[in-house]
Amino acid sequence: SLQGAWERSRVGRPPPRMERVPGVSRVDVGGGAAREVRIEVDAARLAERGITLVDLRDAVYREDVPSDVELVDLACTRLRKAIPGLLRLVWRLRPDLVFSTLGSLNLVIAALRPVMPRKTAFIGREANTVSEQLKEFPNRALWRLGYRSLYRRFDAVVCQSRCMQQDLVENYGLPIEKTVVIHNPVDLERIRAGLPQQRRIRAPGDPLRLVAAGRLAPAKGFDLLIDAIALLRDIEVRVSILGDGPLRAELEARIARLGLERAVSLLGFRPDPQRHFAESDALVLSSRYEGLPNVVLEALACGIGVIATPAIGGVAEILDGVAGCAMADEISAPALARAIRSWAATPFPGIAAATLDRFRPSEITEQYARLFERVCEKR
Repeated sequence: SLQGAWERSRVGRPPPRMERVPGVSRVDVGGGAAREVRIEVDAARLAERGITLVDLRDAVYREDVPSDVELVDLACTRLRKAIPGLLRLVWRLRPDLVFSTLGSLNLVIAALRPVMPRKTAFIGREANTVSEQLKEFPNRALWRLGYRSLYRRFDAVVCQSRCMQQDLVENYGLPIEKTVVIHNPVDLERIRAGLPQQRRIRAPGDPLRLVAAGRLAPAKGFDLLIDAIALLRDIEVRVSILGDGPLRAELEARIARLGLERAVSLLGFRPDPQRHFAESDALVLSSRYEGLPNVVLEALACGIGVIATPAIGGVAEILDGVAGCAMADEISAPALARAIRSWAATPFPGIAAATLDRFRPSEITEQYARLFERVCEKR
């Protein structure tokens, strides 16, 4: 049984361990672009004969992989160069199940399905809202054709949110019976164990301390956040943005142009984002679209509020009914500024202990276990 699939956030977090135990064989194919998915297997739930991790781009954190788990490093800088090695590996192992976790890799796996072992089951996990993500891609028509024609070859496709599921069904013709919504888990105990004993309490007259985290890319909307802070001249605000990416120089220039050098700091990659969360009053999610944002789950686990845009994806599924959080009424800088102002003016009630129960690893474990068993039984 799968103990959980943890998606490592861009700002960094140590992946959980994986244990190998006797039983059913499975190949987990991890893509290099995300460097995200970490699997932990619970021996008490389902015995597994063997797990093979396939690393395409030198992405796996080797120090966290036990010596008795086979690790195959295809060491390919481009996905197409990995295809021959991937084919040979699957034919050598003939696994019960191949579980792939990255959109572009999923398409390759689906395309290769006719020349793969017939008794092997294939599950793909989609990490983003495809229609929104493809807007940033060249040759979008070709990508859309790939999703429409190839994804139906999977025995099942895991979606992180209902929005992602709806997108694949309505826009790419994927039969709904082939989809399943499984949220990302959040390891509450691990996160909270590393937090200071006392959470920051904002005193009267203190500046509002906000934190944001993610790749500095258009989808994350940090330009909207910076513009929103510029609209809050009557509130003393300090914003720390964790993460790196292609828009760093552009965002630095934007901060300077608006005279926000004291208000907004680009801190780059931080291996300890939870410490920054605990030192802040709230997380701001300024995204234009998301899959299911782990950064929101981690912020809630740290006990701080969340102020978010209504990003396309799973944000609303996490924050629906959660006291101490605020959602802007649209994806824009003025709307985000209004939401920040409203949140700052409202007493913070704290995050209820049961808020994240449905995202606990044990809950996600059972959902993956049932899916894997059901698909393998059908094959």
